[in-house]
Amino acid sequence: MSTTTVITETIAPQNVAMRLDGQDPKFGDFRDDLARDGFAVVKGAIPKERALKYADEMYSWLEGFNLGFKRDDPSTVHKDKLPLISEKGMCMHYGVAHEKFVWDVRSEPGVVDAFEKVYNDKDLIVSFDAINFGFPNRTDLPPNKPWPHQDQDPSKPGFRCLQGLVNLLPNGPEDGGLIVCRGAHLLSEEFHRDMADEERIPAWTPEWYGYTENGMKWLADHGCEWVKVCAEPGDLLLWDSRTPHYNLSPKGSTPRFCIYTCYMPVADATQEDLVRKKEAFENWLGTTHWPNARHTGSNVAKRDGKECPYNRFKPVQEPVLGERAYKLTGIPYLKSQA
Repeated sequence: MSTTTVITETIAPQNVAMRLDGQDPKFGDFRDDLARDGFAVVKGAIPKERALKYADEMYSWLEGFNLGFKRDDPSTVHKDKLPLISEKGMCMHYGVAHEKFVWDVRSEPGVVDAFEKVYNDKDLIVSFDAINFGFPNRTDLPPNKPWPHQDQDPSKPGFRCLQGLVNLLPNGPEDGGLIVCRGAHLLSEEFHRDMADEERIPAWTPEWYGYTENGMKWLADHGCEWVKVCAEPGDLLLWDSRTPHYNLSPKGSTPRFCIYTCYMPVADATQEDLVRKKEAFENWLGTTHWPNARHTGSNVAKRDGKECPYNRFKPVQEPVLGERAYKLTGIPYLKSQA
């Protein structure tokens, strides 16, 4: 893959933090919901037919492990017949963050365009994030209990990150998925001032803050409502990283399939970030939801404390990136390249 520097003209970003704190004129589109509620649904970011094709490719990827999973046989939804998937539906090893179908979703014009609108900037980079296989009524995994949290260090207030996911199967009230606390992002600084002495739930990174019972009571006392976000195949779900959220597993008969997508202006990344991001891309590693590769992951999945015998260290189908998608890796923005 060429490492030739390809940088187009940058649209100077406006005051994004102010815009997402609801202090600007109305936009007349999903950005109004995002500013007011802390989340939004961009309808039809991907045409439904293509979204269902991506879901089909996710099924094929699971079946490709040849462990016995079959999409039309619910009895095969078992951890022994699947790659490692957490009780929350997350799958983040096996090089999956760089499978062709994942990059194809990240490269969808309707998905990228939504983030360009928010940032008023075309020079974006994208996260190498996980995907989600949420199967209903699983008894082979621990229950997925509510885990309300925000993905942002409270000591760094203001808008910093816009998270997203592309929904690929019908997702109604009983089909699991994203639960958000409407409008709580606007109270974030007040909340963390009031809760400054509250002992924090342990986390592996300060960029994750879990809400305790006291925190949940504070949100309720301040009129914040928890909402299940429903979506159709091809819808893009967006949320401010200050917005409290979590996911739940499906209760009905329809699985929840989605691909997490998060973009930010390359101007928000340092050259060191881009070097780390380049290394992650070249080694087929994930980066969590942070596009500036604050954290890089591993393709070593572990089952019961031992390395999964089915580990993969590269995608089954490597992505084929056009110029626009390749820029999203951040590599073309490196000032010095080998």
